[in-house]
Amino acid sequence: MLGYIISSGRGTGDRLMMAIAQQLAARGVAVAGAVQINIEHDPARHCHMDLRILGRDDVLRISEDRGRHARGCRLDPRGLADAVQRVESVLDQRAASVLIVNKFGKQEAEGGGFREVIGRALIAGIPVLTSVSGGHLPAFLTFAEGLAVEVSPDADAAVAWCLATLPDPHPALAV
Repeated sequence: MLGYIISSGRGTGDRLMMAIAQQLAARGVAVAGAVQINIEHDPARHCHMDLRILGRDDVLRISEDRGRHARGCRLDPRGLADAVQRVESVLDQRAASVLIVNKFGKQEAEGGGFREVIGRALIAGIPVLTSVSGGHLPAFLTFAEGLAVEVSPDADAAVAWCLATLPDPHPALAV
């Protein structure tokens, strides 16, 4: 019950994961997790990175504005830790049928970020869908220990995968 989409191209995975979360919610599926929203504010600077917390509708800034000429990682570790805690609070309320984690990125590859939340959801029997870039795929596959299934990078296919992983019958889908 661990699905992953290989993302390529700046922002492509973010928009896809948002579309999947919205389609699932429109079908009455209780979705928890976080999806990234990139906010362009100045063509000469990097975008702001925000995370929308699914199941709470909070939006948190996870990037630091380090100036026009700054290089290196812009991730605000405190912002990410706050986002992780808020997603955990949704799981604590047992209010999730599916967990969507925007990406298995550098933080998760190094043992942090949403890594423990993903594991916790899987142990609880909650299906998890995430995206991963080619650069982080080896670390993700090591983490998944052979349990992950590649899902087509298409919103309809990903929604179908999520729905197929839900217990049958799912109350929101009952006729």
